[in-house]
Amino acid sequence: MTGSNDEEPVAANRDAAHWAKMVSRLKVSQVPDGATNLNVDGRQLTSPIQGFGKMWQKTYVMRLPSERVAPVDLIAAWRKDFGEFWPPGNHFYAPLTGIEPGDVALLNMKMPGLKLSTGVMMLYADDESFTLMTPQGHMFAGWITFSASRQDDATVVQTQVLMRASDPIFELALMMGGHRQEDRFWSQTLGNVAAHFGHPEAAVDTKVVCVDKKRQWSRWRNVWHSSAIRSAIYMLEAPVRAARGLAHRQRAGT
Repeated sequence: MTGSNDEEPVAANRDAAHWAKMVSRLKVSQVPDGATNLNVDGRQLTSPIQGFGKMWQKTYVMRLPSERVAPVDLIAAWRKDFGEFWPPGNHFYAPLTGIEPGDVALLNMKMPGLKLSTGVMMLYADDESFTLMTPQGHMFAGWITFSASRQDDATVVQTQVLMRASDPIFELALMMGGHRQEDRFWSQTLGNVAAHFGHPEAAVDTKVVCVDKKRQWSRWRNVWHSSAIRSAIYMLEAPVRAARGLAHRQRAGT
């Protein structure tokens, strides 16, 4: 008979498999076609503690009839085709083999006048939830957790964000409409999930709580890693890169 002392390490090892291994800096192992590998490689992960702005907890919830889909099946489909549920113009590039704990995905986000390039790492994943964590330079420092659970006769689907704007520029952007834009983004995403499972009329409830009203002014230097600034510079340099590529092809043809 196996005693409890033998069972505890087994349970701990099983749980550890759901978590990403500790890393000091991110490494992009694969760059899918169409993705821009910018503002991710070599960056450190950031929690809300490392952010600049006010701390917010945002929760987006919807209910689907349980006969439509079980929580496990919903999370499996959502995680597998995560980017397919995003609003048009925004792209989530997971590794070709799928995203697992510790894997890094590249993001190309649509912003006014800018295609912002950044990424996320899968911090945790099990049958009914998964969590993404942001790197330095991302719009915010924090975690996003996606989950589904059975409650009475419904499958309750939730996206929860705990975040601070990463730097003063992003904090200003949130104040000038960024919060509303983010709320629309996740509401539309959940709506797309609901439509995928045949329930497009599902309502999404949004709850926003300011957890900490203080801005961490000691973190203003985070602007050095700003994905907005670096993405803008990358866009401005596009003609130079194109000219260099053309010159290289011409030399190769001679």
